Amino acid sequence: MFDYHMHSAFSADCEIPMEEMVKTSIAKGLSEICFTDHVDYEYPDDTITFDFDKHAYAEKIRQLNQQFHGQLTIKKGVEIGLQPHLLDRYEKLMDEHAFDFVICSLHTVENKSLHYRELFEDRTVEDAFETYYRELLYCVQNFNRYSVLGHADLIKRYTDQPPAHLFHDALEQIFKTIIPEGKGIELNTSGSRYGLPHNMPSTDILKLYKQCGGEIITLGSDAHRTTDIAHEFKESLELFQSIGFNYLATFKDGQPDFHAISSL
Repeated sequence: MFDYHMHSAFSADCEIPMEEMVKTSIAKGLSEICFTDHVDYEYPDDTITFDFDKHAYAEKIRQLNQQFHGQLTIKKGVEIGLQPHLLDRYEKLMDEHAFDFVICSLHTVENKSLHYRELFEDRTVEDAFETYYRELLYCVQNFNRYSVLGHADLIKRYTDQPPAHLFHDALEQIFKTIIPEGKGIELNTSGSRYGLPHNMPSTDILKLYKQCGGEIITLGSDAHRTTDIAHEFKESLELFQSIGFNYLATFKDGQPDFHAISSL
């Protein structure tokens, strides 16, 4: 089993050392994990800096792979928080540092933090969702240095009033942009931990991605604590199979490897 969305003390929002995440992953029977700590330039909260020392990060993962050789494979990933005006800066990041796996996420829309629900101020829920998906579409149309889209419907986590429709038209545009470029999506199992009735994205969106021809899918807990590692993975694999996904992806040097779900 593989957990491909995991944080450590290198992320500004996590205090758990990498070693603890690794030891718990082994105890839970995982064979491979990928650390995907945050780089989120110009995050709209001056008290938080979502960046880290890339060289120290790479060296720590190298040491851990050596220390736990034969017990767990540890890949070097990153979760980048895109904004339309920052795409050149993320191009530079990718030119300067190599990662096995890159998650493309939107945590900030119109320079407003989703976490603080600023996007929902003085507008309808429908307008907020439309704005979120419009910025996501712009980013994937103009930036392709990533592996998968992270929690594609993350905006659902921050509203108590869901919109009247599903925005499948906007998502279809996004999927028809990323799929021909060999990009995938993740199923992020933190949704149920945060009170959603589903993980992210929801089942209807997973089905839409499959209907659009998508095959590259990863599974990640978005763990910021050891207790969250591999959260609801068994149920998620069953969901994948019910939709028609036969393979789960892992990554090395930016290239996917595929593993039959029936063998996991």
